[in-house]
Amino acid sequence: MSDWLHLLTNPQALIAAFGLLGITVIIFLETGFLLGFFFPGDSLLFTAGLLSTQGLLPLGWLVIGVFVAAVLGDSFGYAFGRRVGPALFVREDSFWFDRRNIARAEHFYETYGAKTIILARFIPIVRTFAPIVAGIGRMRYRTFVTFNVLGGLLWTVLLVMLGYGFGAIIPDPDRYLLPIIALIVVISVWPAIRALWKRRS
Repeated sequence: MSDWLHLLTNPQALIAAFGLLGITVIIFLETGFLLGFFFPGDSLLFTAGLLSTQGLLPLGWLVIGVFVAAVLGDSFGYAFGRRVGPALFVREDSFWFDRRNIARAEHFYETYGAKTIILARFIPIVRTFAPIVAGIGRMRYRTFVTFNVLGGLLWTVLLVMLGYGFGAIIPDPDRYLLPIIALIVVISVWPAIRALWKRRS
């Protein structure tokens, strides 16, 4: 179990084990399935971009693959929310599911409206549940698709190209990968931590 947990939370290990196909599947799961919230989407994209400078991943196919996966993942989440979403509010909490995650995404959606579909891309956990909440709220599908495509493009291209640029400019980038991943994680979760702190205050 610990080996699987290490694999699922370590971007380098994930990429080494599953390659380009695995990256696209993980991005799809993280953005479209309730159980995908624990995948390291931000750091995974950055690491993949960095490793593409070393010839381990084809940059063009990487960008296309993760973009399509991100858009399809959110679309699946939206459809899931429209179909069975209301039942989530009466479902009992478990190790894999916490209704507070739905509540956080719903609060985020109420605050930012349709822009949530773009902004949530950059916030772990909220990223997974925002399209489901959009489906529950029956956001107009044309509006959802527009923001879904734009958000998926910004998120995937920005993080992959940041990783690629870092790998192309910095000698021996592997030496700095772990601190950078840690920084990305902190930056990603900071908005959620700040919102939680304000709510408790």
